[in-house]
Amino acid sequence: MKKTFAFWIENYLFYPNSLQTILAYFLSPLSFIYSNICKVKKFYSKPVNFNIPIISVGNLVVGGSGKTPLTIELAKRYEKVFIILRGYKRDSKGLQIISLNGEIKSDINISGDEAMLLAKSLKKASVIVGEDRVKAIKKAKTLGAKVIFLDDGFSKYNIKKFDILLRSEEEPKHDFCLPSGAYRIPKSFYKYATLVLKENEDFKRIVSFKHLEKNDFKKEVNINEFSKDFTKKNLLLSAISKPKRLLEFFPKNVELECEFFPDHHDFTKNELSDILLKYDNFNIFCTQKDLVKLEKHIFFFNKRNIYSMDLELELIRNDFLQKEPFASLS
Repeated sequence: MKKTFAFWIENYLFYPNSLQTILAYFLSPLSFIYSNICKVKKFYSKPVNFNIPIISVGNLVVGGSGKTPLTIELAKRYEKVFIILRGYKRDSKGLQIISLNGEIKSDINISGDEAMLLAKSLKKASVIVGEDRVKAIKKAKTLGAKVIFLDDGFSKYNIKKFDILLRSEEEPKHDFCLPSGAYRIPKSFYKYATLVLKENEDFKRIVSFKHLEKNDFKKEVNINEFSKDFTKKNLLLSAISKPKRLLEFFPKNVELECEFFPDHHDFTKNELSDILLKYDNFNIFCTQKDLVKLEKHIFFFNKRNIYSMDLELELIRNDFLQKEPFASLS
């Protein structure tokens, strides 16, 4: 029931049918109130300068837009980098150090899936989760940070920062704020960003497929070259926002069964056991974000036909890297 409701909400926000559109217009007075609250918060906030380069990577809509892969792409270029994020759906509270100079300091229950993915992807950086971003910034500075990346920090108007907003190629059907539409922050706020990057104009997503082998070794495979081997008995297992977007990265001749769960879903042992029983001897494809949550279920990895979909972000536009604050970090 919970899973069905989550996908109903996703469709309502991004792909509404006629009845959902009527509901959206019915709720529009609430969206108007919410939008004005956002504007008041923005215009009455005074940004504080923490005397350290702070780069925020965010978006205006709910769900994924490429924030994590862009943060990885930018952060890997510099030294003494700290990534600060809320740690959504983690089991812990307060400020937690997830990794320090590339060394993992906690488990995924404490970090949440996105923080752990960042920690594992950035071998020299440090990752902190915390609801209070100001407190986390101060902690990062005491630990020797030279630059800080804020994941989803656009709405932290009390922090002086370089604001990057990502804009998906496929935008929500309606321009409403919550609860009538998918915008967490009014669409008009794009004009307040330092930099707006549009998908397939300023950046593009690239997916590589890697076969998971023993000792966590990933052997890259060419999905097009080997697609004849994947034409039948394939499962796409994922718990990310708008998971259907993953289908575009598979060749047309690859037939896929799909098991989708709500974004940030924490897979249980029983769920995975049922899936492995139902899809016995299938090739199983998962994103990196899914795999960091699956690692604790060792029995899942006893299957030797698991493939990781490693998502990277390639910058088409990179002129901003020659400007401040990026120029002084090189």
